[in-house]
Amino acid sequence: MHTPDPHRHTPVPPVRPTRRAAALALAAATAAVGLVVAAQGGAGAAVQGSLAADTQFYKDPTSQVVKWVAANPGDSRTQVISKRIASQPQGIWFSNYRPDSVTSDVRAVTSAAAQAGQVPVLVAYAIPNRDCGGASAGGAPDLPSYDAWVGKFAAGLGSSRTVVVLEPDSIALTTCLSAQQQNDRFASLARAVTTIHAANPNAKVYLDGGHSTWNSAAEQANRLRGAGVLNADGFFTNVSNFNTTANESSFARNVLNALGNPGNLHAVIDTSRNGNGPAGSAWCDPSGRRIGNYPTAATNDSAVDAFLWIKPPGEADGCAAAAGTFVPDIAYQLAQNAPDPSTPSQPPSSQPPTSQPPTSQPPTSQPPAGNAACSIAYRANSWAGGFTADVTVKNTGSAAISGWTLGWTFPGDQKVTSAWNARVTQSGAAVTATDLGYNGTLAAGASTAFGLQATYGSNNTTPTAFTLNGTACTTS
Repeated sequence: MHTPDPHRHTPVPPVRPTRRAAALALAAATAAVGLVVAAQGGAGAAVQGSLAADTQFYKDPTSQVVKWVAANPGDSRTQVISKRIASQPQGIWFSNYRPDSVTSDVRAVTSAAAQAGQVPVLVAYAIPNRDCGGASAGGAPDLPSYDAWVGKFAAGLGSSRTVVVLEPDSIALTTCLSAQQQNDRFASLARAVTTIHAANPNAKVYLDGGHSTWNSAAEQANRLRGAGVLNADGFFTNVSNFNTTANESSFARNVLNALGNPGNLHAVIDTSRNGNGPAGSAWCDPSGRRIGNYPTAATNDSAVDAFLWIKPPGEADGCAAAAGTFVPDIAYQLAQNAPDPSTPSQPPSSQPPTSQPPTSQPPTSQPPAGNAACSIAYRANSWAGGFTADVTVKNTGSAAISGWTLGWTFPGDQKVTSAWNARVTQSGAAVTATDLGYNGTLAAGASTAFGLQATYGSNNTTPTAFTLNGTACTTS
């Protein structure tokens, strides 16, 4: 769920193959995105991370999307997919455990990138027991084999600038490991950082930072420290997920703060499909999503080195098709409402974007007085000091609702810090969530979902009383 999907990797002379599905990076060199995007041009004077703002990332001519565009010139979706997805650089996944060929496979990419004057984004994805046996299961048979594989991977890096995204989910997702197994994995990751830097001092190595609605910043920082992040160049967040750039940037700064703000560490953020945030708690090929910031190192954020497309837009998570399969309908949906990559955009705002970018203010129809029959499902996922909640609002009445406002009171000391798919405000313990226009109409029997993130001190009791447009709802 939080992880990418395995990508095939086949050596190709000038370039390399492509990666794995729920996660890669059509990482690019200029960016703008559907609702909050970083300006591509004029990055010069802006605040900057440790990558030069004008860094040009390597475009893989053998990626699945590039091949599909070339093979389908007459398809009605091709122009949009070509202009807004295939045109962008992407990360290249090394997810098949092939120790005999990995050096030459990596060298094919780094050599082609160096010749083009571009920076490749390479994703190493072969840790044993990866994805805890989920949709992206696989990897090396054991840690000694993995250590040897990393040495061979590093041997192909050359000497030019390279970005290495090291093992998505390997640090955030450890629920299937014993304490000793986790320690052993983290020690292996620390060795991998050292091995890669020794092979190519110009390589930038980023470790797994999870994302803003997973582990707390303090917990993720502790894990990163154990995996040797202080000797790396930073960490990556949001791989294969949908959290907004603003929320991920804030989370990255919190992790850096928990690490003591070492000057050598920065974050990179996967923005491949976070343009309008998550679809509630749905993670596997949810509909209605949009590409986010186009890949760029011009982030206008000193904590963030780059926005990268680590998960290739259009590649399935495993529900619409087998994980890693390019699905043109998914790519078209992600691209059709996104801005043209040649159009300058504004730097990310501090406010998370709303879903489905309106061309003007979304309509805010006045909720009717009463006449609402409703049920509410409130599901929280908690950790020490914080939690996320997924809230489903269902119209159980016989008439449509046009515009909704949901209210409740927290029984404890919870404080909302961010939300998606709804506008959420809090006064004392009282919380109000209102629709965003596009999701404000609920036909009889229809439902919609939104989410929030919050903190708490000593009491995280779940609320049980909700009102929709002033009418009490049942809970489920």
